[in-house]
Formats: sequence, structure tokens, C-alpha cells
Amino acid sequence: MIFKSEIIFVKIVIPIAVGITTGYFFQNQLLFQISLIALTVSVLVGLFINLAYKNIKAWRHKKIISGFYYLIFFWLGLFITLNHTDLLKKDYFAHKSYQQLKVWITSEPEISNDIARFEVKVTEGYHNKLSRTCTGNLLIALKLDSLSPIKLKYGDELLITANYLPVEAPYNPYEFDFKAWLATKNIYHQTFIRQNQLVKLAENKGNPIIDYALKLRQQQVATYRKLIVNDEAFAVASTLILGYRADLSKETLAAYSKTGTIHALSVSGMHVGIIYIMLNWLLSFLDRKRAGQIFKVILICSLIWGYSLLTGFSPSVLRSAIMLSVYILAKQLKRSTNNYNVISFTAIILLIIDPFVIWNVGFQLSFLAVLGLIYYQPKIYKWCFFKYKWADKLWSAVAMSLAAQLATLPLSIYYFHQFPVYFIISNLFILLPITALMYGGLAILVLNVYCIAPWFERLIIFVNDGLKWISSLPYAGITEIWINQWQLLLICLFLLYATFGMVYYKKKHIIASLVILLSMQVYLGYQKHSASQQEEIILFSLRKNYAAAFIVGNECVLLTDLNENDRNFEFFVKPALDQKRIENTQFVDWSKEMTSFLLIK
Repeated sequence: MIFKSEIIFVKIVIPIAVGITTGYFFQNQLLFQISLIALTVSVLVGLFINLAYKNIKAWRHKKIISGFYYLIFFWLGLFITLNHTDLLKKDYFAHKSYQQLKVWITSEPEISNDIARFEVKVTEGYHNKLSRTCTGNLLIALKLDSLSPIKLKYGDELLITANYLPVEAPYNPYEFDFKAWLATKNIYHQTFIRQNQLVKLAENKGNPIIDYALKLRQQQVATYRKLIVNDEAFAVASTLILGYRADLSKETLAAYSKTGTIHALSVSGMHVGIIYIMLNWLLSFLDRKRAGQIFKVILICSLIWGYSLLTGFSPSVLRSAIMLSVYILAKQLKRSTNNYNVISFTAIILLIIDPFVIWNVGFQLSFLAVLGLIYYQPKIYKWCFFKYKWADKLWSAVAMSLAAQLATLPLSIYYFHQFPVYFIISNLFILLPITALMYGGLAILVLNVYCIAPWFERLIIFVNDGLKWISSLPYAGITEIWINQWQLLLICLFLLYATFGMVYYKKKHIIASLVILLSMQVYLGYQKHSASQQEEIILFSLRKNYAAAFIVGNECVLLTDLNENDRNFEFFVKPALDQKRIENTQFVDWSKEMTSFLLIK
């Protein structure tokens, strides 16, 4: 049984998350001022209640006081969100008209087809040679000079022409909402400039620790490039060990995504956990004395945080680093820890540092996966008992895969519109190879054991080929699953009611889950019937191409100069056709004549 006093951080993180969500959707200056005043007053009243607890006999009103403390954390979440929003700040660069902006690069530039894309932080604005301090983030697309392209890196200070524009909302139905995605990174404006509209002023204006980590990662990537001949193997090695995803091909990503093993390519808790197990084993000789134990804890935590920094401090890695640090320290201090408390404490730390991280897909899926492992895995593991050691370990791995998949199922379907049918097989297939690759990859970089590089490369190719084969099996994945937010809510409610009903043997919860499931089926049946009766024309807005969809039922004639393998088709057109449940698409070029039961051109 879990007592309420044991999950204090669980009770705190919920009102903070509600406050953050409220602040994000209702961004305005008045609400920011109200939140500041309300938070200040609430904290002062809370301190008075705490100091005068006995005198005012506060124990008689425990529920009211606990509700008041929840309100304090709600105001805290609201305040840190609005305070974090650059768009609300008086010195935000877009609030005034500037001719030039002084900025420094906050991300590694990504170069594709002579276009360098990177994020910058604005520090000063210039108008008529007068400078003014300002703030805000900006996304830059830079057209490089083909003869002498400028070399840019994290921390470089630039002077650019201030011809920025607000990030535009998507023009086409069900297109990826780039504006909303950038808003979660506190970016609301973007600019396209040429190299002659930019002057490099200085270097090393960023965080020196991050700058060093990025330089070190580039060196390590270069080491892999020298040792690994196969381009695909090199890309997977760089992503798997270092979190460097710039060279991953679309085919490789598709294979990992379709088999439910994409988490292996996202440096996360699994990777940090593998490193911890190795370090804990290698340094076990230090456990003999108290001083050695303290040194071991400091060294392991330092190395874990160093690896997290090297891989880019993604939310999933940060979550793992914080949780492992708390676990290691609690173990050293011989304190008992509640897993739900630890994960909630970790979430609170990350949300206070960056409240917008709550909208990061990696953040959401990472925490859900851990919750699944904590709650579902022990219960699933008890379903079967195996006498033999290896059979038991195999079942334990299956239980972990099922638990993580079950916890992340609703959001995975909502974001990625697919479900990997063979996820258990593929996760079991990569379990040992990924562990070997982590240890082998780190041995090459840290210990300079270059002699194992050919084996390392062959193992990556073997894993890639195996996953591609699994993804090519019949019914390997259920794709083109489009659900709206209400359907997402229904799926979550179904899982919650079904879980609690089966765990605590509550008949009413089982009945409620069945009613929700029936409602979902009725709604899906209605959608399918509506799709079979639809008649619609969609005119797509594209920059360099054209596309018009003539839809009758589940059939579509697409008048376009694109083909089904074109990136613009997959990004701008295909989402709308998938959502409309189109089963057959006929591509027709403008210059050709055609006749079908849908139209005559």
C-alpha cells in the first residue's frame, strides 16, 4: 500500500502541470501579472498558516488547507510558464522595428542543399546605428554561398538583417503544425537570409560546457566516420551512441519506427541505464570501504551527467540522469525511495527549468514508458511462472516490452498514426545486440579499441537488416491510424478503467471500460461510413508544386506533378488523404488527359 505522505511529489506535479498547460494556452500580459500577484499572496498566506498552525487550529480544516497548497503550485506553474514566454516580454525583438539584429547560435547548424538551418538567441537590435538590448529566439534559414560557404557553429555571434516574419500556420489540412512545434521551443519568428546579409562578429558566446560537449561529439562522430565504411551503419552508430541524427536515412528510420524500436535510436533511459550497469560493475571493487563508496557515487553520477551533456540533454536523457542520480544517492544514504515520487520529482525539476518541455513528445513518451515499467511490468510478469532461469529472463523482457508499449500506446497512435504488430519480436531481437553495440561503441571512443570496429559495423548491419526483414513481414504494422483528441481521451479512459478494474477486481470499472470501448467502436464505424460517402475537392497550397485531390468515397484522383515517393507529397498531401481514409489514389499530371468514373480531364 502506498501512503499519501510517500508520494508528496506526485501530488505537487499535477497542479504544476495544470498551471503550465493553462499558461501556455492563455498567454497574455494581464494573466502574467495576475499570476505574479496571486503567487506572492498565496505564498505569504501559506507561510502564515505554517507558522500559526497551532494557534489557528489548522488541523480542523485539513482539506481546505491542502486544497490551498495545491492552488499555490497551480499559480507557480502558471507563473513560470508566462514568465518563460518570450512573446510576452516587453523587450522581445519583434515588438519594435529593427534594421539589424545581433544574435548568437544556440543549436548545431544543419546543412542540406546549401541551406543551413539553426536557432539563435537575439541579444541586441539596431535602428539608425542605435542599439537596444532585446531578447527572443529566432529560426534562421541561411542560403550559403556555393563557392565559399561560411562555417558556423554553436556560440558564434552574428549580425543579421532583420527581415524576419511570424511563423505561419499550416496551409493544408492535417499538415504537420510547424508553428505549434516551434512555439513549444519558444520560437515565434523565422527568417530566410543570404550569406551576404550576415556578418560573423565573434565566437564562443554560448555556454562553454555545451560548446565543449558539441565539439567533443563532432570529434567522436568523425572517429566513427573514419572507422565505419557503410553509411547506414555509421548513421546508426552516431545516433545510437551519441544522439547525432543528422545522417539517418528515411529508410532506416522507417524500419525502426515500423517495428516499434525507434526508442533505440533516441538516446534515452535505456542507454543511460546500460551505461550505469557497466559502471556499477566496473567500479564494484570500491564498495569495500566507505570512502570508496562515496567516490564511486560521485564518479558514476559525474560520468552519467557527462554522457547526458554529450548527447544533447534531450528530455528523456535528462529524466534518466536525474532519476538515476536520486536513486544512487538514496541507495548510498540507505534511504528508501518511492518510484512514483522519484519520477514526479524529476518531472518537477525539468518543468521548472523549461515549462514548455511538457509538450515535447520525447518527454511525454519517456515518462509514460517509465510509469508503464513501474506499474504494469510487475503485474504482467506475474501472469506466468517459469522454472528455468533463461525462460524467466525472456518472459521478464517480454513483460517490460508489453508494459512500455501499453503505457505509451495512446500517444504513440496519436502522434505517429501507426501500431507495430511485431513489437515484442523486434524488441527481443535488438535486446542483446543494442547492449553489445553500446558497450562496443563506447569502447571504441573512450578506450580507442579500434580493432573491434569491423565487428561493430557488421553487428549494426545485421540489426538493420533484421529490422527491415521484420518490417517487411505481412501485417507488420497497422498504419494510417488517425485519431482526434477526443478519441485519444477515450482510449486513455478505456485503459485506466480496464487496468483498475482488473487489478482491484472492480466490476463497475470493467463495465465502464466496456462501455467506452463500445462507444469508440460506434464512433469509428460512423467515421468509416462517412468516409465511404464523402465527395470533396481539396486544393493544396504548395510552394513549388501543385496538387488537387478529387475525392469520391475511398477513391481519389490527384492532379499533381508529385509522385508518391516525393517528400512534398508525404509531408503536405498524404496526411490529408490518409485522414480521409483514401484507399486508392490515381496520380494524374496536368499535361496528360484522362477519363475515370471520378472526373474527365
